[in-house]
Amino acid sequence: MIPAMPATASSSRQASVAALRFGRIAAMGTVAVLILIAGVWASWRTAPYVMLTKGREHGTIEVTRCGDDTCTGPFTPASAGSPGPDRVVIEKSVAVRKGQTYAVVVKPGGDEVLRSGPAGVLYAWVPMGGALLLASVVVAGGLRRTRPAWVLALAGAALLTAAFAAL
Repeated sequence: MIPAMPATASSSRQASVAALRFGRIAAMGTVAVLILIAGVWASWRTAPYVMLTKGREHGTIEVTRCGDDTCTGPFTPASAGSPGPDRVVIEKSVAVRKGQTYAVVVKPGGDEVLRSGPAGVLYAWVPMGGALLLASVVVAGGLRRTRPAWVLALAGAALLTAAFAAL
């Protein structure tokens, strides 16, 4: 026969288990939230320029030369007679190819441009898509919440797939 444990030892063990569970949930919840905040932060570096385009210079760039990190080309403003830079610089990525023409918006105070339209918006939010995928792993493994993890993963995968298809 197993001797009965005193009530204080059992309640002390339950309190320890509850404290550890709370600590795990708090720590993993904090990590998941920080990952999502970092995704928004990284995306917001370019997102306001392509999403909030009212009052910004619009036009097209014909990519004529590409270096290691950037591509350049002549800028054609969307509205005739508007003052815009003659040559502009766009970040080199898989979405930018030499000889192609892209709709762009000029970042204020310089000659740097960003893709505009649906492709530009989706490309700006790619870091958020990656953050959603990473946070889904933390939510599933650390918080043991599989349904919210699947929602995060599917949202991240949908965002990345849409960005890939639009580019």
